[in-house]
This record gives sequence, C-alpha cells and structure tokens, in this order.
Amino acid sequence: MIRKTIFWIHLSCGVAAGLVILMMSATGVLLTYERQILDWADRDLRSTSPRGAASLPLEGLVAAVTRREPSFEVASITISADPAAPVSVGRGRDVRYVDRHSGEVLGAGAAGLREFFSAVTGWHRWFNVDGEGRAPWRAVTGASNLVFLFLILSGIYLWLPRTFKWAMFRIRILFNTKPASGQDRDFNWHHVLGIWSALPLVVVVASATVFYYPWANDLVYRSFGEEPPQRRGAAPTAAGVPTGGTLIGEPLPLDTLFTIAAAQLDSWRRITVQLPTDPESTVRFTLDQGSGGQPQLRHTLTLDAYTGKTTSWQPFTSQSAGQRARSYVRFLHTGEALGLIGQTIAGLVSLTSVFMVWTGLALAYRRLIVPVVRRAKRAR
Repeated sequence: MIRKTIFWIHLSCGVAAGLVILMMSATGVLLTYERQILDWADRDLRSTSPRGAASLPLEGLVAAVTRREPSFEVASITISADPAAPVSVGRGRDVRYVDRHSGEVLGAGAAGLREFFSAVTGWHRWFNVDGEGRAPWRAVTGASNLVFLFLILSGIYLWLPRTFKWAMFRIRILFNTKPASGQDRDFNWHHVLGIWSALPLVVVVASATVFYYPWANDLVYRSFGEEPPQRRGAAPTAAGVPTGGTLIGEPLPLDTLFTIAAAQLDSWRRITVQLPTDPESTVRFTLDQGSGGQPQLRHTLTLDAYTGKTTSWQPFTSQSAGQRARSYVRFLHTGEALGLIGQTIAGLVSLTSVFMVWTGLALAYRRLIVPVVRRAKRAR
C-alpha cells in the first residue's frame, strides 16, 4: 500500500511539473561549459603591444571606455595574471575589454554568445521574463525544482524491485539493447538513467533550493550551528568590516591599491576590483586562484582607499563553516566547485534528466491516456 501510494504521488508530481523540469534540465545542459565557451570565443582579444610594455593606469582604462560610451556603467574591473589578456570593465555580464598597454577598447567580445547564455540562464531561472513579472515564474521554477527533488528521492525507493532477484536488478541497472516494445525501452531507460545519476542529481537539485527559498538558505548555516546572515540592505556587522573611512586628502590611485592587493598572495589568476561609490572610503578586491567557480580558491581583501591599509582580509579558510558551506552550495549546483570534472558530471546528469522526464511522461501517457482512448474507441 505504501509503495502504491508513493508511486501515484510520484507519477502525479512528474506529470504536473514534468515540462518545467524538462526545460530546466535542457537549459542546464546548454549552460554546462558556459565559462569555457566564452573564454574560447574571446581568445583573440589579446594585446598587440611589445612584450614587457607597461600597463596603463586602471583609471585610464575605465576612462577610455566611458569616453567611447558615456552611458556605459562601470562597477568593476577584472585583471588577468596573463599580461597579454585584456582588462575587463563593466557591470555583471555587460562588459567591455580594453588593451591594458595601449588603452584601445576592444569591444564586448562575443556579445552575441553572451546574450545567448543570458537568455538561456533567464529561461533556466524564470522563463526569461524581465522586471516585476519575473516573481511568479520564479516561484514556478522554484516549486518545480522542489518537486524534482521529491521525484529523485521517491524514485530511488520505487527503483527497488519488489523481489530482490538479480534478473529484476539487471533490467534496472543495465540498458536493454533489444527491448520488446517502446514501453519496455522507456521503462528500462527511466530506471537505468535514474539510478546511475541519482546521487549527483540530489546534489545539483538540492543545492538549487537555496536560490529559491530563504528557509533553505538559512538551513545551510543552521546545520553548522550558526545564525544566518542578515538580508541585503542591513548594515554590516561582521568583525573587520569598516563602517567608515579616514576621508583625509585624496584617495590613492587604483594601481597603487591593486599592487598592494596583488602582493597578498604568491599567485593568482585574476583579480576583480569593485569600484567604490561615494562617500565610501574602501575598495574591495576579489583574488581568484581558480577557474572562477571554485569558492575555495577565492579570497576577499578590503583596503582603505586613502591609506592603503588592510581593513579586512578574508581568505576562504577564514570563513565560518556555514559561510564556506554556502559558498560551496552555490557552485555545487553547476559542478564548478569540483572543477572541469564536476561541471561535466553536472552537465551529464542534466542530460539524463531530459531523458528521464521524457520517458517518464511517455510511461504516464501509456498508463493514463492510452486506456481512456481505447475505452472511448470500444464505446463507439
């Protein structure tokens, strides 16, 4: 009776949320190697200046962009450790590249590809709806993600055969190359793909709940005995984070502050400078030693803009267990926390999800719709 009840709940939830889960899974596949694809597309944006040429001041690079596009908003600057790589300035996904030696604005790089990935991300999160209309669609994808988590967990239970015999397990863990019918094929694929991808799928789907629900986000911190941080808009209270600055004289050049930040670590791959907004007197640097999606290799440094003194140094290891876990959760969803192998696994299980939803809906169609159609034909 329990198994039958779980089965019908599983089937009903799958039918109700199947198409949304299918959409999120398919877009997840497309986003698997977004970072690497964009880097590859921008590979020709290299400096043509002689080796060893001096870099221009960061303020000058920002000014070069704003002179060309006065309305372009610059919130951050990203500098690569590769001296031939351009400097990226902009806000979020909207960036412009500048040759650090000549000051030439190289443009937006693969702008079309970025727009494509931005649209795919929009569909993945909230059906690509903009503005205030986004909230209800975000609620739909959030609820569907929660349903998907239930489907995975209940599916693990339903995967177990009623009788523990090797023949019953075999058709659930090995592909049947000669299925007797389309239904047998779908049953086989649904179970085989489901059990082999179950554990990584639990990680990918469960980690996404923290993006949708405050209670899930808070649970990460409370699992480590910590109080969740204040929501955005609240005044920072963490030790070491300044609430005011010296504001004496003129702030130091960004290059001077960047030199101080770069000396904080023996090696780094990129440093991002968050430009201060008046009347702030601090400048925040993110020092990344990894691929960009590995939180354990990313550290934050805050400097007094007027004296260059460190007001906050937060390497990953200095964070609390709850903070580290929350950082991992963000990038476990994409697999990036585990590097290229993790991304590949996340992409593969997203692909298996596409097939599981498709075969699940096909099985539900045969169970629920086909008998009704047959009875209607017999009644004629």
